[in-house]
Amino acid sequence: MSALKDQLHSDLTASMKARDALRTSTLRMVLSAITNAEVAGKEARELTDEDVITVLVSEAKKRREAADAFADGNRPELADKERAEAAILADYLPAQLTAEEVAVIVTAAVESTGSAGAGMKAMGRVMGLVSPQVKGKADGGAVATEVKRQLGA
Repeated sequence: MSALKDQLHSDLTASMKARDALRTSTLRMVLSAITNAEVAGKEARELTDEDVITVLVSEAKKRREAADAFADGNRPELADKERAEAAILADYLPAQLTAEEVAVIVTAAVESTGSAGAGMKAMGRVMGLVSPQVKGKADGGAVATEVKRQLGA
């Protein structure tokens, strides 16, 4: 079992003992999503820490999007709950990169591929280099925006 999954299980037990309903429900939800990912596909497999982080990133993104939707729908109490769940999930994710750090990574990728000024044709090459470096550490939309900006698209 991955160390991160073990940590989630032990934190779930601790939150249940502490009667922290929000943390308990959030951890149960993410452990359920991890289990679903493990049994998805043709055969069951054990997820690595990197795979668990991918699931956590996906669940955190769902919470942010739901919070925005609830806020737009004039349901602030539900939006607050979704934001609180996203904050709990953020505790288990790697530290997020700042916009400046993303810009430095993208600049290095543009230079190494020789794509400066190539426009959208080079987007795939640059994103192929950048994505593994920022996986779980930065929002994909923000990274894509920075790549487009630097490619002059």
